Amino acid sequence: MIRILLLSTALLLPGLLSAQLVNIESRRMQTDSVRFTLNADFSFNHTNNDGSQVNQVDAALTTQLKSKDLRKIYFVLGNYKLIDSESGNLQNAWFLHGRFNFKFSQLLRFESFIQGQYNQLLIVEQRNLVGAGLRVKWVDKERFSGYAGNSYMYEVEYSDRAGTTNYNHRNSTYFTLSYTTGSKKFSVTNTVYYQPLYRHFEDYRILEQFRLDVPLSNWLSVFTLYNYYFDSKTPLNSEEYTSNLNVGIGIRI
Repeated sequence: MIRILLLSTALLLPGLLSAQLVNIESRRMQTDSVRFTLNADFSFNHTNNDGSQVNQVDAALTTQLKSKDLRKIYFVLGNYKLIDSESGNLQNAWFLHGRFNFKFSQLLRFESFIQGQYNQLLIVEQRNLVGAGLRVKWVDKERFSGYAGNSYMYEVEYSDRAGTTNYNHRNSTYFTLSYTTGSKKFSVTNTVYYQPLYRHFEDYRILEQFRLDVPLSNWLSVFTLYNYYFDSKTPLNSEEYTSNLNVGIGIRI
């Protein structure tokens, strides 16, 4: 059965677009033997308060295609958000990620990916990258599951605020561990990303994401999501960190 978390996707969209390091691990679509899945949302909102007009556009796309033997997976994720007023854009952000996954065995997979993102509110307004690496299922138990991955990334970062364009060779390592109780009353997942530069390991980024899901019924659940992001060196030669806590509800069809 295709499972779609409609409300949780809508609630997490602002966090996805505002992040400099995105947890793709949490966006993977677990569809078992279903070969094709597509989720898409689009909304437009116009507000007029005593002549002050604001327009807002939100769009989201997630799709996955598997080969007949289920060993190859093609995954695409995209988001766009625009908030426009008479005085100018209050927010303009987009994110696009494409990934290819090849399954060698139950434990080992090869992955390659390409990604582009833009957000006018961040110090690094635009980042484009391409990379490839290996993904390992290091825990496969009844209640526990865990994945680890290591990839090479080549990225280009643009910062209008700093007036810089950086071309970086970066390593990306992640670990994720999930636990579900025997009664399935709740499940927890924790994911950690570590991305240092090859030429300067003191220049790195870290993202940790913790998620708690509590099912209320077969189709309704509540969740809590905590994100912590740290960048040891921005284009302005300063440290930067952000943290946010989201609480929401999800509908599963």
